[in-house]
Amino acid sequence: MKEFKNQYKALIDESLHAVNETDLLKKCESFTEEVKRKDLLPEDIVEIHKNYVKALDLNDEQISKTFNILKEVVKGFGYNYRDYQRLVDRLQYHDKEIDLASRLQQTMLKTDIPQFDSIQIGVISVAAQKVSGDYFNLIDHRDGTMSFAVADVIGKGIPAALAMSMIKFGMDSYGHSQLPSDGLKRLNRVVEKNVNQNMFVTMFYGLYEELNHLLYCSSAGHEPGYVYRAETEEFEEISVRGRVLGVSQQTRYKQQEIPIYLDDLVIIFTDGVTEVRNEAGDFLDKNYLLNMIKKYKHMHPQDIVQLLYEAILKIQNPDRRDDLTILIIKRVN
Repeated sequence: MKEFKNQYKALIDESLHAVNETDLLKKCESFTEEVKRKDLLPEDIVEIHKNYVKALDLNDEQISKTFNILKEVVKGFGYNYRDYQRLVDRLQYHDKEIDLASRLQQTMLKTDIPQFDSIQIGVISVAAQKVSGDYFNLIDHRDGTMSFAVADVIGKGIPAALAMSMIKFGMDSYGHSQLPSDGLKRLNRVVEKNVNQNMFVTMFYGLYEELNHLLYCSSAGHEPGYVYRAETEEFEEISVRGRVLGVSQQTRYKQQEIPIYLDDLVIIFTDGVTEVRNEAGDFLDKNYLLNMIKKYKHMHPQDIVQLLYEAILKIQNPDRRDDLTILIIKRVN
């Protein structure tokens, strides 16, 4: 600070005797750039100016000349500040748009949890940012069947949120229960026609039939699901696989039929769960999550997914968060 004070005082002294004003203005400009690089504030310069002018005992004409130096130096800050303020205004406008998109997404993707006598449902979906690329849907068809889906857009932000909204409307518009392989075939056409070519969607699509306690399921490139068998206390990976949505209209999807017995659990994740990294950058062992589910299997699925989420929060690196969704269905009758 002492060095800058002396440099500024030298500029004032020169202003009182200057012959070449152009040269002096260049020195003021150079001084301002140096001050900004050192993160000094305009008020610091004003304070130096005020104290030095008081000490010089100048007449009015001389004081006026010194103000020309102050004006030139502070003017440099003025241009910088206006650029900064324009940037702040743009960021605030952008934040308002994101907030609006987030509220719209929450409204459009809102899903009620169906109530059945034979099954309990727990689900949690948390966005890493204000809008989410994850999606889940649960549809009670009022005929003893329930369609459900968990999906993840390979992409972020508002485009991903819009893609999810379109998929939900496509899924809801069927109005009746249909097999998952047919559901994915239709949704694949919707995504391929209407979503950006660089944006793809993974989805696990299921249909639960309460009468026979059968799970029909298909996958479009999604993380594998699991069934916890209460009788053997072991997990079975759901093996059905398929291509992500949006690649080709000609894609067809395989389907798996799985019996669900008393106290069995159906577990579906997005990769925000399976690809969690700790502070050291290591992936979380999937068996850690499965063992936790096994530990709390006696609880309501909603309590299980909440405990899982809290455990992930404690472990994961906060700088590497991703959208996260967990769905658990438990047969209780």
